[in-house]
Amino acid sequence: MAYELGKRGLRVQRQQAIPVIHETIRMELGFRADLIVENKVVVEVKSVETIAPVHKKQLLTYLRLTDKRLGLLINFNVDH
Repeated sequence: MAYELGKRGLRVQRQQAIPVIHETIRMELGFRADLIVENKVVVEVKSVETIAPVHKKQLLTYLRLTDKRLGLLINFNVDH
């Protein structure tokens, strides 16, 4: 997916570290976003039977921590 977006001229960061700060403690690698596109969109890629509430909460957490407003949760689970 990152390759295809890059071919279209979009800047894509893969496995971008998202720091977590609690009081005076900063963890540089609190989470990792699958993709951040154009420094605007957080993309979380899954391959699961069903998207669960925890997946949505994960994306919302990433949006809050990165101060982004737009996120995509994409499930690539398909039968062949």
